[in-house]
Amino acid sequence: MAETNISSGGRPALPMQGVPQPSRDEVLGLPRVHISTHPVMADKMTALRDKNTQPPEFYRLVKEIGALLAYEATSNLALESVAIETPMEPMIGQRLAGGIGVTPILRAGLGLAEAFREVIPDVQIWHLGLRRDENTLQAMEYYNQLPHRVDLQVCYAVDPMLATGGSAIDAINILKRRGIPRLSYVGIIAAPYGLLKLSQPHPDIDIYIAALDESLNDRGYIMPGLGDAGDRQFGTL
Repeated sequence: MAETNISSGGRPALPMQGVPQPSRDEVLGLPRVHISTHPVMADKMTALRDKNTQPPEFYRLVKEIGALLAYEATSNLALESVAIETPMEPMIGQRLAGGIGVTPILRAGLGLAEAFREVIPDVQIWHLGLRRDENTLQAMEYYNQLPHRVDLQVCYAVDPMLATGGSAIDAINILKRRGIPRLSYVGIIAAPYGLLKLSQPHPDIDIYIAALDESLNDRGYIMPGLGDAGDRQFGTL
């Protein structure tokens, strides 16, 4: 989490101004980080980044990219055997063993949560509201609708942008207090700074992203990025 810098005039400077940032090469070797290399993902990411892509198309792309990420992030889920009958004969098939939770960080994570639901219709959606203070970049919790009883094999915290890492770190901290056996983070774009910050306190989680960008600007926005993912999904530009 970045500290607030003070300008020479005594006023708060831009939150990431002068803060050292790792390069892409420095974080590419982090364990348990999965960056998509699928050509279809690259094609959809180009359309998502384009400033001329309008909110309805942007939201559709978020869901399509989220579905691709969901397939990658769920590739190692536990299975259990089950006896069924096909139209031809009995057989032993496999089904997912245990519940699956998805926690979108509001509001930008909603599109990714819907993508997971399209891939696995019976996922549990747990809503968590974390707002970033634009001056300090600190994450502030304003909404928590997590269940009291937890019966999951895994829960995915989902948010399109991993910038400074503050919201992601707080979300994982909150979910860890619920005693979930496995946690993962799924995002669309990450900055090297955010990726490193999330990996340091939570080396035990898998991180799935569609693209790793270059850096954060002085205001803490990912570059080249795509702008504000929440505003672009919901047309509040």
